[in-house]
Amino acid sequence: MSQSTKPYLARALWEWCEDNQLTPLLHVLVEGTAAQVPHAFVKEGQIILNVSASATRQLSMDNGGIEFTARFNGVAERVTIPWVAVLGLFARETGEGMAFSPDDQDWVEEEGTSAGSTTLHQVKNEEQDSAGTSKEKRKPTLTLIK
Repeated sequence: MSQSTKPYLARALWEWCEDNQLTPLLHVLVEGTAAQVPHAFVKEGQIILNVSASATRQLSMDNGGIEFTARFNGVAERVTIPWVAVLGLFARETGEGMAFSPDDQDWVEEEGTSAGSTTLHQVKNEEQDSAGTSKEKRKPTLTLIK
């Protein structure tokens, strides 16, 4: 099994943004992941973070995830984001970047009723508890509008 391309592509996009004096924004799924972010800024289970060199301290993007310290309302906070939680990295000024599919989740694409719209729905994913009864794993849904 090969490693995910997400860390490599995200690092390349971050570097491209920095080289072109653009602001790299990281789109993160917080709900249902191990992402550690300031929850006061989370909206609908997601957060957009400025990960520019000037906005972060001790930024690390290795194959294990993203870690940095940033100030939120003047308070320094440590942020830790696993790659499974990263939904995209984009330049604030141009919107150029890349959206990533949510890892470790089963998604089904359905055509929407509006022209050109596509909706992603999760496939029901169940696991069994120690007694052998099935219980549903709760995961967020994602809707893409083109």
